[in-house]
Amino acid sequence: MKSATHYLWLNTPQKYAFLNITPQVEAQLDQSGIKEGLCLVNAMHITSSVFINDDESGLHKDFSVWLEKLAPFGKDKYQHNLTGEDNADAHLKRTIMGREVVVAVTQGKLDLGPWEQIFYGEFDGQRKKRVLIKIIGE
Repeated sequence: MKSATHYLWLNTPQKYAFLNITPQVEAQLDQSGIKEGLCLVNAMHITSSVFINDDESGLHKDFSVWLEKLAPFGKDKYQHNLTGEDNADAHLKRTIMGREVVVAVTQGKLDLGPWEQIFYGEFDGQRKKRVLIKIIGE
């Protein structure tokens, strides 16, 4: 069995963002030479997320509105922010949207369903963060 590891570094100019990282993951899969296996994509920061969904701007806006209702930004709303932080909402949003995804690799391609894409969700941006891409297989 072979494995390949890559770190994708991201720094969004805005606090909240949804970035389609499917092309970067596909490029790493191509580079790995692995034809059959699994690809793990993991947000390596506690205020960012990796998830799979449709690349449609209305849906992304819906995610933002929904997440803000569930975990609204606000310094005075959370115990975590009493430590001097202001990002408790980002931790909660990350928990809701998920830490990582695993995608099957079949015949050298990500085996995604129709319309599925891999996204990086940023909930406390404007600083450098990384995403792990780990591919294992033959």
